[in-house]
Amino acid sequence: MSTDNFKYNPSEKSSKLVFLFGIFLLAIIIFAASTLNTIFSDRDLPSHTAIIHDRSIRGSIISSDGYVLAKSQKTYQASVRAESINPPNRRIFVTLFSLYSGIKKQDIARSFSDKYGNHIYKGRILLSSKLDARHAAQLKSLAQKLRKLNVFIPMKKKNGVEIVYGLDVIENEETRVFPLGTTLTPLIGYTGKYLKNEYVRPIGKQGLERRYESYIAFKNNGKVTGKRDVTGDVVRNRLTSMTPRINGLDLHLNVSVALQKRMEKILDEMKNSSDSDEAIAVVMESKSGKIAGIASSNRFIPNHITKNDINSLNPKFSEYLYEPGSVLKPFTLAIALEHKKVTPETVFNLFGGSLDIGGKRPITDGDHRYESLSATDIIVHSSNVGISLISWLVTGQQFHDGLIKFGLTKPSGIDLSRDLAGKIKSSDILEKKLYRANSSYGYGLMVSFMQLFKAYAAFNNDGIIPKPHIVDYFQDINGDKYILPSNSNIIQAISKQTASQIQNILIKTVNEGTGYKAKTTGLIIGGKTGTAKMVVNGRYKANQYQSSFFGFVNDNYGHKYTIGALVINPKKSYYASDTAVPVVKGTIDTLVELGYIKRNPSAVQEEQLEEEAKSQQSVTENVPQSIID
Repeated sequence: MSTDNFKYNPSEKSSKLVFLFGIFLLAIIIFAASTLNTIFSDRDLPSHTAIIHDRSIRGSIISSDGYVLAKSQKTYQASVRAESINPPNRRIFVTLFSLYSGIKKQDIARSFSDKYGNHIYKGRILLSSKLDARHAAQLKSLAQKLRKLNVFIPMKKKNGVEIVYGLDVIENEETRVFPLGTTLTPLIGYTGKYLKNEYVRPIGKQGLERRYESYIAFKNNGKVTGKRDVTGDVVRNRLTSMTPRINGLDLHLNVSVALQKRMEKILDEMKNSSDSDEAIAVVMESKSGKIAGIASSNRFIPNHITKNDINSLNPKFSEYLYEPGSVLKPFTLAIALEHKKVTPETVFNLFGGSLDIGGKRPITDGDHRYESLSATDIIVHSSNVGISLISWLVTGQQFHDGLIKFGLTKPSGIDLSRDLAGKIKSSDILEKKLYRANSSYGYGLMVSFMQLFKAYAAFNNDGIIPKPHIVDYFQDINGDKYILPSNSNIIQAISKQTASQIQNILIKTVNEGTGYKAKTTGLIIGGKTGTAKMVVNGRYKANQYQSSFFGFVNDNYGHKYTIGALVINPKKSYYASDTAVPVVKGTIDTLVELGYIKRNPSAVQEEQLEEEAKSQQSVTENVPQSIID
């Protein structure tokens, strides 16, 4: 073969070397880029660090005798990926999950089927969203055991990494629980729900739950951060970081469940026996304003409200305005006494119990009419004519200002979510005798139960009106107590002398007048009854009345309580002596039974001796004279 045709070309060799070097350099660049991408990209690998969130919860509501009326508890949900369960082990999983959760096996098995009954092989399965803390803890323990039993199989991600998805148990909601059911409703109120950071929280909607929302709502969540173990839990050591949770404050009440339950029973019985719409009652320490019992016959289960409960959701104590009737008469007399226009002994001509002053109808005293009565007996026998004459002894301005001093145009100050102010006629209108007369016995003005109730406390507290309050103090998780500062000044509605005079008159009203059914030997009881027509849409309703009794009960040991009751629309008998007074009497008996007040032993013994003497006399009178001889 001839070599004459072969020629060496240096440039061609250089080109090949450059080409090969280029390929080599490109390979290095691709490798470096891949390495950097692996280092800095999210590879969906388990983190070496784990965080356990410890969510804070809402504070509890607790009675004065230690009963929990409302509390929060965490609710958990359990879920699993359908494809992560080894098919032969699915039955084992369902059986064990049922044992640890308390959920029926058929219900769990149903979770793995769609609405058409087809079996679900992929995707996340929600097994339960209403697990309590105990079952959640048991299922977390089960999750670790299932991993060891190889019930779960690895799943390969797109990047080739294999991950074992097990049973997930996480917090999903804070729920409100009311262990004593309807007790102290509607005062406690109820809660709604709102979503915060994918976690459901309760929020107060009515009653104490709403009034003290800013105090009892959750504060700061806690968390634990540290190295994770193979199961995903935090390894507790000196490097672990812990932030404690701060719960909402617990709300401690002045109200006793022992007293409250008995009051609710009394009101339930009265509502049924009188066929009324509702009956309410309150007991309060006359000096401190602490509410010992505040009850209604219309109650509901706060976490299970139905359509029938709608009318019971708002407390009538401070959210219901009505014309009070004759229970206002002591205030009219007190105003006249304050202005030195009358004395308790002043006698008035009552014109036979009918007074015509030019209105559509004369002012009358109904069935019990008198020619004349003293100022004291005008209250004792509840004379409309007499109290009208007393109201005319003061000016419209004096009468108007006197009612305002008793707080009848201002919210009562009770710690509930709503507290209506009520309304009285202007001083100009009250200058007219007809309007002043109507208002003097409780018509033509609107008040709330609590406004009247706390005003009556002045007659039992040297003329001073206390601020009624249901809550005693707050308490944090460390046991530290906090008391809210009072934002109300001492209200001296009337002088101590006037208060004492009205107090004696109210005692006589119970001993000899319309409140006699409340009388209890060995106790000092005073009060006034009232029966008024109901106003609906600005008009009086025929045969619909509201009956009430307001007063006080004291003993000889320094215990002094203001007490009141209102029965709304009783259909069998609208007289307060048949409705409101028996409620008060039953409540007083309960106060004695529970040791709030003590009867005078000597008075009780004297009464027993009198009853024995009467009984002996009755037996003697029924024995034939021949046997006696």
